[in-house]
Amino acid sequence: MLLLMLANTSSLLVCSVLKLPQIITVISAKTARGLSVRSLLLELIGFLIFLTYQTYYEYPLTTYLEYPVLIVQDVILLMCILFYNGNIGTALPYTILFIIGWRLLTIHKLIIDLAMSLSTCISALSKYAQLQSLWKTHDSDQPESSPPW
Repeated sequence: MLLLMLANTSSLLVCSVLKLPQIITVISAKTARGLSVRSLLLELIGFLIFLTYQTYYEYPLTTYLEYPVLIVQDVILLMCILFYNGNIGTALPYTILFIIGWRLLTIHKLIIDLAMSLSTCISALSKYAQLQSLWKTHDSDQPESSPPW
């Protein structure tokens, strides 16, 4: 039991600072170059699906406590990206869509189960979108061009 509590606590501690270096870097540099809004939105969708699934099936809080912390950090990072890209006006529509989507997940058991099954694919697409963004902005001296795929 002690080992499980230690594992849960260490996971929560690591997750609570996971995005902080990235947030600090974006704020310090005053640019979000190389960061993908699409990637971050997909990551948020995956986190929200997992959190909703866990709460829907009433899993113990200790099994998913890090996800609200990760979601808050992703939202802060998203706001920074939108601000530095000059798109802060799109924050409200994104918020509305996330709330509607979050509520739609719990309409029927089949929907949340299907969403949870797809969450690994969503996570992979998030990483792919970030890699695309990094590929596109790999050299600030070169004009931005589309990735070859």
